[in-house]
Amino acid sequence: MTKFTVNNQPVEYRMDPATPLLFALRDASNLTGTKYGCGTGHCGACIVDVDGNARKSCLVPIGSIEGSFVTTIEGLSHDRSHPIQVAFLAENVSQCGFCIPGMVMAAAALLKANPRPNEDDIRNGITNICRCGIYPRLVEAIQRAGRIQRGEETVATPRPGVDPSDAARVVPALTPTP
Repeated sequence: MTKFTVNNQPVEYRMDPATPLLFALRDASNLTGTKYGCGTGHCGACIVDVDGNARKSCLVPIGSIEGSFVTTIEGLSHDRSHPIQVAFLAENVSQCGFCIPGMVMAAAALLKANPRPNEDDIRNGITNICRCGIYPRLVEAIQRAGRIQRGEETVATPRPGVDPSDAARVVPALTPTP
């Protein structure tokens, strides 16, 4: 049995300690925001935060993180108000959306380590693969998230009461505030 904390909830996995964290999260905890991309650690779609660091969950055996704190995209913010999420919406970063959870988690870890990243810091720190080619908007979104996080910029956050199932249809960050 492997024990650690996921999104501030203690969990116990009765799985082989060699099981990749990705499968424990998706299959045992039903946290499907973390995506299976390549399974080899190249694409970054499966990135989660483990003890403050961006980790490719397809490469992390659950037995190696006993006692750790894991945050998935579902645990980053319950109301999509994390600066990265707000900036991604404001900059229209998403296209197909498949890589976005891993990008968001990698960007959140980058901003935690470096609250003022320049373009080179972002390009070197975010190595995720996006087939849609969102990279120019990604750089601006991460820099904007840093400004939001530091209190230098304000962007309308998602309205309270917007059902997450409507999030793809309603883009609150782009709705003018009265």
